[in-house]
Parts: sequence; structure tokens; C-alpha cells
Amino acid sequence: MHSWPVPHVDSVPGAPVPLHLYDSADKSVSKVNISGDTATMYVCGITPYDSTHLGHAATYLTFDLIYRQLLDNGYAVNYAQNITDVDDPLFERAERDGVDWRELGTSQINLFRSDMELLSVFPPQHFIGAMEAIDEITVMVQALLDVGAAYVVDDPEYPDIYASIEATENFGYESNYSREQMETFFAERGGDPDRPGKRDPLDALIWRAHREGEPAWESPFGPGRPGWHIECSAIATNRLGSSFDIQGGGSDLKFPHHEFSAAHAEAALKVDRMAQFYVHTGMIGLDGTKMSKSLGNLVFVHKLVEAGVDPSAIRLGVYSGHYRGDRDWSDSVLSAAQDRLVQWRSAMKTPGSLESVQAVIHDVRAALANDLDTPRALKVLDDWAAHVTDGGPDGEHDDAVEAADVMRTAVNSLLGVRL
Repeated sequence: MHSWPVPHVDSVPGAPVPLHLYDSADKSVSKVNISGDTATMYVCGITPYDSTHLGHAATYLTFDLIYRQLLDNGYAVNYAQNITDVDDPLFERAERDGVDWRELGTSQINLFRSDMELLSVFPPQHFIGAMEAIDEITVMVQALLDVGAAYVVDDPEYPDIYASIEATENFGYESNYSREQMETFFAERGGDPDRPGKRDPLDALIWRAHREGEPAWESPFGPGRPGWHIECSAIATNRLGSSFDIQGGGSDLKFPHHEFSAAHAEAALKVDRMAQFYVHTGMIGLDGTKMSKSLGNLVFVHKLVEAGVDPSAIRLGVYSGHYRGDRDWSDSVLSAAQDRLVQWRSAMKTPGSLESVQAVIHDVRAALANDLDTPRALKVLDDWAAHVTDGGPDGEHDDAVEAADVMRTAVNSLLGVRL
């Protein structure tokens, strides 16, 4: 599956600052140590049954920032992302709307690509749909069966296959949730705790035996389709290796999805830890209420752009809050972002001396390197813009043209914002 065009970035003058990120498993911020010249990153993609809303966009803009900081530190980035193009929500939405589920999925994937291109998000080198990965998923299912980490339920009609939570000694390390929390989130987020024949209510489905009316693929264990979690396990490790640098997604994926994705890979491939960093973004609300498809309170990227909103203003609105926190989107957030963009662009007329601009860029780098502290980075640029616009001592210099070019390059390359 193809992704979308790579945005243009230039090398930013000055010394980069090593990236530090918060890891959900260790519950601390630490330096991202990359082995070799290439960083590896996997971010869970969309289930394509509705358009890209700001909740989606905020997640992918976060990992775009990580991508940009890694590039700034001199690394190549090997980035993979899945598309869950076989799943119950897709089937249900297609049936509701009276369309073929494949056509619905294709249309929403195309819209997602368009939205990511509008926002200048770096695309994954590996953009993989579940249907493309069936063979590799069945290989991992078989591996889990072979090592005793998975089992077939005793159901002659629907011999589904489940992975045991006892398959890895450190199950639960990624989310750090209690058993009670796990049971709550498992039931709320697509789990089936009451399925007869399971050894533990938390055991996760990895192969669903064929039901009439559902798509199915042949496998060594009979026709069916993959479970959600193992889809990401297989796609990630087959492209990034059995252990890679960064696994990411929204905080609602911490459990069960990321916990099980890690556990499946670790049991099948016999590694201690699938990712070195598990990075999670907060949820986006609209006027104080969580943004979700079920509530119908969604703000869509393409609708904002069609209404004349500059994609750089969307970025600035999202970046006004820290990525790990739940935060709000509203007309006032958007208005403030638009005003900020106007102020920054106006400041480019008298950016100050090259030396002062380089100092500002260093402070922006330092803020972003500190667990993507975008509020601090934006404040640094706000202070610069206010200073030079008000006619401070750095307002006019012979090297102003070069200083403006350097600032424009830095803000575009580090933040994805066009001045």
C-alpha cells in the first residue's frame, strides 16, 4: 500500500539536542539511544471507517515531531504503520451505510493520505494493510501455538485461537495497569472476556475462525481472519526487527492493544521487550468533551482546510498543549493558533540578528528534545516574535535576510510550520 509524499525539510544550522521521551513502561523521561544510524518507529494506524479527525491528527503530528527530531539528530528513520482494513467497526459502518466494506475502507484511506499530506506529516516507509499481511500474521499465530503461548478454544463450530496472558513473564509491564484496570479496559476496548472456552478472561483473540458473512483467508488452522493485536505485532517486527526503538499511538491503545502487541511478539520471537520506548498521546476533546465517533463531536482536518484554515495553524493549535496530556480543541484554540501564525510571519520581516535567531533556535530544539515540550517551544518563538515586532534592539540587522532564511528553515524542519 502506498503512503503519501515526503515533505521537504532542510538541514537546520547549529547543534542538535539529543531527544528524550517519556516511556509508558518505565514511567520516566530518558534519552532515546539509537543503535547505529537508523531509528526504528512503529505507530498504529487507523481503522478506515471514518475521516481523519483532530484526535487522529494529534497522534500523527506527535510522531511526526519525533521523526523530525530524529532527523535533526542525524538519524535516518525506518517508520512503519499499519491500516486495520479488516475489522468489525469497518464492517458495521459499511453495513449501516449500504456500501461495500472494501470500498469504504479505500475511500477513507485515501482521505487519510490527503489529510496527512496537507499537514506535512512524514509518511511511513512501510504503510501496510492487514489484508496485505495475512501470511505473516498466520506465521506468527503458528509460532505462538508452537511454543505453547496460544491455544484453540474447545468449540467445534468456531475454533478461535487465543494468546495466553501467561505466555510472557512480564505481561503488564507496558501499561503498568492493575488486574482490575485491565479487566475494565479489555471489556471496553474490543475484548471478549466472556467468550466460553478461554483459559483467562483477558486472553486475546489472535485468529477468528470464519463466520458466515465475514471475510476469511485460508490458514494452517482453517479459514478465518486475524485478531487486531497480532496484526501490529507481525507488521512491526517483520519490518523493524524483533526489538525496535519506538512503539506509539493514543493513550487508549496502551491496554489492551499495545500490551498484547508486545506480548505476542515477545513470546513468538523470544525477546524480552518489543520496543525500547512506548510513547502515548493524550486524547483530544471538543469544547470540554472527549472527541469520539460515538459522540459525533468530531472536527475533521479536511473540513477545516476546506473552510480556509492554514494547515500550519492546525499544527500550532494541536501543539499548544503537551502531547501526553488530554487537551481541548475549540474555536478559541484555533483562533489563538491563527493569531500566533500571523504574528510569527510578521516577525519574519525584522527577525533580528543571525546570532540572536540561532539562540532562539537552540532554545526551540532544547524544548522539543525535552519530551516534545511544544508549549515551551511555542513560547520561545512567541517571545522572539514579540521582541522583534516591537522594535527591540535586534529588530534591524544587515544579516536579516539570512536570519529570516535560517528561522524559516528551522521552524519548518523542526515543527512542520511554514513561515
